[in-house]
Amino acid sequence: MSERITPHKLVSIAYTIRDSRGDIVEHSELPISYIHGLNDEQLFPKIERALDGLSVDERAEVHLLASEAFGERDPDLTFTDQIENAPEELRFVGAELDAESDSGEVLHFRVTHINGDEITIDANHPLAGEDVTFVVRVTEVRDPTLEEIVEIGDTVVH
Repeated sequence: MSERITPHKLVSIAYTIRDSRGDIVEHSELPISYIHGLNDEQLFPKIERALDGLSVDERAEVHLLASEAFGERDPDLTFTDQIENAPEELRFVGAELDAESDSGEVLHFRVTHINGDEITIDANHPLAGEDVTFVVRVTEVRDPTLEEIVEIGDTVVH
C-alpha cells in the first residue's frame, strides 16, 4: 500500500495551473518537492491542505481566489516611461528583468506594452488579480532523508 501524505513526509508533485477562463497558463511534470506540514509557505496553504491524506498518483483540484494565490494587482508596480530610458535589450513586449528594490527585495519586471515612444513595465506576478485552479498530482510520498531536511529548509526543491 502506498504511503499517504501526513506531516513531515517528503512530497513530490506535478501540477497544472488554469486561469479563470480554464486556459492552461502553466504546466510542470518536473516534480516539485517539499516537506508536508512545515507551514513555511512552500505551497499555498489551501493546496497543502487539499493534499493531506493523498497518496502517489492521486490528484487534487484546488480553486484559489486571487487573494489566496498571487495577490491582487498593485497599480504601484506598473509604470510607463520613455522607451529611450530603457536598455536596448528590454525594448520589446515580453522582455524580463530582475532588479532589487530599495528594501532589498528582488522584483521581476516584464515589459507589457510599447506604444510609440513609451514603454510599460510591470512587476506584478503575471497571474496577479486572477482566480486560478491548480490541478496537482502526487508523484512521491516518503520519509525525507536528513540531507533533504537540511537542503529543503525554507525553499522548494526542484
